[in-house]
Amino acid sequence: MIRFERHTTPVVIINCKLAALGVMRSLGSLGVPLYGVDPDRWSPGMLSRYCKGRFLKKFDENDPKEFLEDLLDAGAEIGGRSILIPTSDETALFVAEYADRLSERFIFQRNSAEMVRKLISKKEMYEVVQKHQVPTPFTFFPNNLEEAAAYAEKAVYPVMLKGILGNRLQARTRKKMVTVHSKEELIEHYKALEDPNCPNLMVQEYIPGGDDQIFIFNGYFNKESECLAGFTGYKVRQFPVHVGCASLGETVWNKEVADLTIRLMRSIRYQGILDIGYRFDARDGRYKVLDINPRIGQAFRLFLAENGMDVARALYLDLTGQKPYPIVPREKR
Repeated sequence: MIRFERHTTPVVIINCKLAALGVMRSLGSLGVPLYGVDPDRWSPGMLSRYCKGRFLKKFDENDPKEFLEDLLDAGAEIGGRSILIPTSDETALFVAEYADRLSERFIFQRNSAEMVRKLISKKEMYEVVQKHQVPTPFTFFPNNLEEAAAYAEKAVYPVMLKGILGNRLQARTRKKMVTVHSKEELIEHYKALEDPNCPNLMVQEYIPGGDDQIFIFNGYFNKESECLAGFTGYKVRQFPVHVGCASLGETVWNKEVADLTIRLMRSIRYQGILDIGYRFDARDGRYKVLDINPRIGQAFRLFLAENGMDVARALYLDLTGQKPYPIVPREKR
C-alpha cells in the first residue's frame, strides 16, 4: 500500500464544494496537512476531519485581484510553500492566469492561461481536438437567435443545446444542457437560455445510447506531459439524470480512450490532473470527446490503483520530488 516518504508539504484546496472532500480523505489519511479555501464554512471539504485550517474567502472571476491577495496571505500564514489544488474550471484558470504571483507561496503544475481557457470553453476545445484529429460530435455555435433559427431548419433531431461555458449557463439558468427534439423546441429553449449580450450556447449532434456509453479518462501528467497515472471507466448513472455528473460508475480499462487522451495531452503539452469525458458512437465505432476538464474531477476516487494510488496522490508525489508508485488500475471498482 501507499506510504509517502515525505508528507509534511501542506496542500491548499480552492473551492471545497466539488472534489475537495475526496482530496481531503485521500491525502489526509496519509498524514498530509490540508487547508480549505471557500466562502462557505459548511462546504463538504471544509467539514472534513482532515481539514487543518479553513480560510473563508470568496472567489469572484470578474474581480479576482482581492482573492489573489487573500490567497497569498493564507499561504504566508501557513508558512513555506504549499501545493495548490483548484477544483473548478474557473479556479484552474485563475491559477494559470496568476501563476507568477502564486508561485511565491504555492507549488502547482504550470499550464498557460491560453491553454486552460481553450480547454474549458467548449467552442475553443472543439477547435483544439479537431486540429489534433481527435473525434468529437459535430457542433454549431450560433451568435444570435437568427443564426440559431436558420440552423434549426436543417438540424437532424434530436440535438443537444449546451453551454459553451457550462458552469456559467448553470449559474444563470440552473441548467448545463437540454435535449431538443424539434426546431420549435430549439428556438424556444434558445430564447429561454441564451443571454443575447454574452452568447454562450451551442448546438451539438446527439449521439444515441445510454449513460453507460459515456467513458471517463482520469489521469495525472508531469511537467514533461508524461502520464504518471491513468485510469478509465464508464458512467452507469448521472445526476441530473442523463445530463449530469457520474453518481455511479465503474472502473474498466479502455485502451482506445487512454491512447486518444495521452496522445492529445502530449500534443498540447498539458501538465497536471485531468478529467475528460467521451461518448461511444455505435454508428461509426468511435469514442468522441464531450468535454475536457483541466483539473481534478468530482468522481476521481472511483479511480484507484491496486496499491491505493489516485491522481491526487500522484500529483503530491510528483510535486514533492518523490518517486511515483506504479499504477495498476483496480478493475471493476
